[in-house]
Amino acid sequence: MPSNPMTLEDLGYQAENEQFRKENHLLEFEIGRVIVEHKERYLVKTAEHEYEAEILGNLRFTAQSRADFPAVGDWVALSVYDTDKALIHSVFPRKSSIERQTVGKKGEKQIIATNIDYALIVLSVDRDFSINRIERYLTICYTSAIEPIIVLSKVDLITELELTQFMEAIQTRIPKVPTFAVSNETQWGISELKAAIQNRKTYCLLGSSGVGKSTLLNTILGTQAMKTQTISESTQRGRHMTTHRELHITESGGILIDNPGMREVGITDASGGLEITFDRITELAEECKFKDCTHTTETGCAVLQAIENGELDHASYNNYLKMQREKEHFESTVAEKRRKDKTFGKMMKNYKKTNPKGY
Repeated sequence: MPSNPMTLEDLGYQAENEQFRKENHLLEFEIGRVIVEHKERYLVKTAEHEYEAEILGNLRFTAQSRADFPAVGDWVALSVYDTDKALIHSVFPRKSSIERQTVGKKGEKQIIATNIDYALIVLSVDRDFSINRIERYLTICYTSAIEPIIVLSKVDLITELELTQFMEAIQTRIPKVPTFAVSNETQWGISELKAAIQNRKTYCLLGSSGVGKSTLLNTILGTQAMKTQTISESTQRGRHMTTHRELHITESGGILIDNPGMREVGITDASGGLEITFDRITELAEECKFKDCTHTTETGCAVLQAIENGELDHASYNNYLKMQREKEHFESTVAEKRRKDKTFGKMMKNYKKTNPKGY
């Protein structure tokens, strides 16, 4: 933890945040960062205090979607009305946000965390390892200009040869992303990972339930900040011990956000993210005969030619096509909802014209 007194800068506050504060006449308010979000109630940390906070009614009324509500990592303007109670008046613009498609709700996004610099993508080598899954997380990160870091956990459960094979598999398909192998049990690789966490930078832990995110966070912090639990022996699935998002500060001054495990990682619009994750396919697409090539059946497709020649990994290609379809489906769903909202809006406007008294 940074030495006292703590400053907003220790929490990640930057010059553009202060500029927004001045331009929007928020100098009279306390400024803090959301460190816990739980059922629309928030714990907000300022330079000197922590406050239990809820959003102002006007902010709730003007919100167009759940994404307009505060999320862990957000900077907010507060008015304090009790020793430890406050109201949130304004949410500052986000420089980044990790999003996924809301489970069970078509065309809607779920904000996982905001104002993130780096994402620690955690996978356990004993049960959760999947390069396809890594590519999904990479796409989510790149869409919001967040730097990814891959962390393979529980390496004490496999042999050195197996670990080498895992690392080589990642290097083959994802050669440019830093990768760490760690064990919370033996402390293997922990010091190297700690050294990579920079002062005043914000890191978000991503991964499925049971991969060791909370245990890793506890190890990095040197405390039992998060409850942990072993994998269910009967289902081999992780149990959701983390039920909400929390922000913590390491001894070296790094800022870590833990998250509930995600069994589904739905792709949203992913603007630019897919192109960066699958940069080799993006490069090959420039050589395709047709500019609108779908890279599936077309003659003169450079991507299909590369697969045939063994220059492009077939599994990665299939994963790309699947995520591209998800992206297109999400975008079409959003467009359809907008059309319906617009039609409904016109209908209500016409109704009010013909029925000015409401009947």
